[in-house]
Amino acid sequence: MRIRKYDFDYGRRELLRKSALGASAGVLAPLWPMVAHSDSGDISKAYPDELLSIEAYTKGKISVGDRVSAANVEHVKELLDPITYMQIAEQGREIEIVAPATDVADLYNSTFLDATLRNKGKAKLGEDGNVYDQSGSPWVGGVPFTDPQHGNEAISNLTLSWGRHDYAQYAIRQWDLDPGGDTTYQYDFVWAEMQVQARLDGTVFKNKKDLLRLQSVWFTAPTDTAGSSFLSTWYYDQRKYPDLHGYLPAFRRVRQFPTNQRFEPLLPGITWFLSDAWAAGDPMLTWGNYKIVGRQPMLGSVTGNWWGEDDNWMAPTQGGPKGKTFVESKWSMCPECIIIEAEPVGYPRAPVGKKRVWIDVRNHQFVAYVTYDRRGDIWKSFQAGWSQYKDGDKVIKDEKGNPDWSWQYIITHDVQANRVSRTHHTRTCAGGYDSRLDTGGVDVYNKFLTPNAISRLGTV
Repeated sequence: MRIRKYDFDYGRRELLRKSALGASAGVLAPLWPMVAHSDSGDISKAYPDELLSIEAYTKGKISVGDRVSAANVEHVKELLDPITYMQIAEQGREIEIVAPATDVADLYNSTFLDATLRNKGKAKLGEDGNVYDQSGSPWVGGVPFTDPQHGNEAISNLTLSWGRHDYAQYAIRQWDLDPGGDTTYQYDFVWAEMQVQARLDGTVFKNKKDLLRLQSVWFTAPTDTAGSSFLSTWYYDQRKYPDLHGYLPAFRRVRQFPTNQRFEPLLPGITWFLSDAWAAGDPMLTWGNYKIVGRQPMLGSVTGNWWGEDDNWMAPTQGGPKGKTFVESKWSMCPECIIIEAEPVGYPRAPVGKKRVWIDVRNHQFVAYVTYDRRGDIWKSFQAGWSQYKDGDKVIKDEKGNPDWSWQYIITHDVQANRVSRTHHTRTCAGGYDSRLDTGGVDVYNKFLTPNAISRLGTV
């Protein structure tokens, strides 16, 4: 007979206690020392069964391999953000349950994980609220705060390096759907981002020490919007607003947009804003009143979501009135997530009143993100699916020979208008652009990431 040391609700009670104390990640043992000193990266001993096993959590009502649908979603309601729950309970979305990731290497690209372990414990928040190393220099790469003690530390883990590569270029195909499940707009575009600082190669790009990141997006289809291009220049000082430039073919010139343009869609039909990107689309100090409001297990779409067997990495669709509102996706237990809230204090006319972000402590990436309007009513979700590039015999490797890692889909749902943007990270998109997670030796700065570049992209 096995004597249980912990009762069934021990893990959840301990997470509640820790949320009040600001304790480190892990329940039965501290998480990150286990990661750092484990050859296998196995973190299963940090958590009791109820936080790692969907079978244990639901007392056998849902198992790995099952699909969560309207028929059984009540058993996991508290493991989902409120909009995902509503999509499953009311709109026909279903999710597949897979085994949890107990090796943290499955939740990273290996170079970023190496930097996180190498630089663990070196980060601090300066008097100005920005992140520095212990010598007072800008952050040197990886997750800065593996055990965040308050909301500002937790949000910095998302903000300083969005895609966790020094350069990432995503070919994207997106459908924007109305409440009846019909496509109102369909766009192809490319999203490119380059880290200027907090880089994994240890350099400062072109010695631009005042900058953090350069990010551009250019639309390649349909014909009437092709050439619309935008460039966002982020400063390292998170109190400063990014410079946002755009090129619209109808005007044939580059113009600078106001700061509050971050809370408007770039083109008609799109339900996400620049502010929503990566759940940290604005400099972190232009938001405020950060607080950790809880810790809990969650279901997250964090592994197994790359459709490499499809020629263009496209996920099958399902759910909604016409069966094409959502995507087939795989979800698993995330044993511990930090929940943070913040308000847009630097944007007095922002339509958003508050955001809530659920962050997986194993890789400090968001698993759910919801915004509320100024009245306090729930407004939108920005839910991403993550994965290593492994699908059967198909594998795309990083520079160390390990499977690379990135986001694979995004579902943005404006529940007040009941409109959805279904966004796919694809191998290629209209215009002949490919996805890639390095520069490939190309001068991407001059090609994609300057005002002159977006002007050229708009006229090609």
